[in-house]
Amino acid sequence: MAVTFDDFKFNRQILNAIADAGYTEATPIQQKAIPPILNGQDVMGIAQTGTGKTAAYVLPIIMKLKYAQGESPRAIIIAPTRELAIQIEENVRTFATYTDLRVVALYGGLGPKTQIENINKGVDIIVATPGRFMDIYLAGHIVTKGLQVLVLDEADKMMDMGFMPQINRILEVVPVKRQNLLFSATMSDKIHELSNNFLEFPTIIEVTPQATPAQTVNQKLYHVPNVKTKINLLKNLLDEPDDIKKLIVFCKTRMAAEDVYKFLLRKFGDAQVKVLHANKGQNTRINSINSFKNDEVKILVATDVASRGIDVSDVSHVINFDVPVVIEDYVHRIGRTGRAFQSGEAITFCAPSEEYYLRKIEKLIRQSIPVADIPAEVFIEATAYEEKQEQAKEIDMQKRRDDPDFKGAFHEKKTLNQKLKFKATREKANPNSKQGRASSPKKFRKKH
Repeated sequence: MAVTFDDFKFNRQILNAIADAGYTEATPIQQKAIPPILNGQDVMGIAQTGTGKTAAYVLPIIMKLKYAQGESPRAIIIAPTRELAIQIEENVRTFATYTDLRVVALYGGLGPKTQIENINKGVDIIVATPGRFMDIYLAGHIVTKGLQVLVLDEADKMMDMGFMPQINRILEVVPVKRQNLLFSATMSDKIHELSNNFLEFPTIIEVTPQATPAQTVNQKLYHVPNVKTKINLLKNLLDEPDDIKKLIVFCKTRMAAEDVYKFLLRKFGDAQVKVLHANKGQNTRINSINSFKNDEVKILVATDVASRGIDVSDVSHVINFDVPVVIEDYVHRIGRTGRAFQSGEAITFCAPSEEYYLRKIEKLIRQSIPVADIPAEVFIEATAYEEKQEQAKEIDMQKRRDDPDFKGAFHEKKTLNQKLKFKATREKANPNSKQGRASSPKKFRKKH
């Protein structure tokens, strides 16, 4: 039997806000996490994006705080990226709309002045990235003694991004007596270690096996020889406009994202496509997300920095133009579609040098991704010499990573070049050495 939000002990203000947002049925993570959080227990939730985990902790926090009180925060939510911090802040505002609770988001990319002013007006809930939180705390603008709840969201991503020193500092400056909530898409050894330091006798909730894609996502894989053929295949897929209602194209680098964006710009124009990566200014990034969310554009090209901060319920397709190098990002990318009971399609383009990461992804998600044939009408380009060389180097590096004794195709050539370079450097540094004497003028030779 479906569990509705009326089954929880929420007050009328929260239930009205949930109804206004169009939610009726609680997702599995919400069903399992809300009761222990309401009871004040520490909770560790293992759930991928798109399962409704933000609401799973935001709703009980709002219920516990009830109304505005005092000047300093009683709940702090730490998130890895500004996009995710903005998204969580929007969730808090949505569900707290019939209360007077005050929420402030703190993140980089903008000057801290306005954020500090908002804190000084009084705040109940702070949503922050780790670096900006510590900057404003150390400047003396955040008082933590009234803190009741601390949330670490997407803790695995924070570790990937190197935020552990800031997380440890935050744990040092908040009261010892508090409720702790930790959410992660994967249960790695690092997360296990963090949970031991952070949580006390936690309730552990795992709604699906670790790092498995949502069941509502239909996955598909194309083996593609090179970048130009990837572009041709992308063009072919986009020529079926009725199938793709809303699309995110993920690339592993800013440069690749820009190249794909320029191609799509020529095909569809600025009214249909936006790009999102770390080189873009904060306002541009926010505008791109909002344009996509509000159906003003159909296609968003993004790097993984954005893959965790886009909460759009009706994304029909995700295309992985590149296989992610951080393999956990695959789960987060495809979690952008098939959200909250809706179905979606995730398509991955895999070049020969990316098969190494693909195998690791399939091991992580414990399933093989179904392979599809490239459509006959897609022109398969010959791989350019430079790209072929890059692919071969990448494959060599992968083999060496697994076997340090592996001698790759580039090994001897590299060794010879190093020998010649070393010899030339030695001769230049010491012209009177054995090698240099043959070409030295007679007057510089030592007379016997």
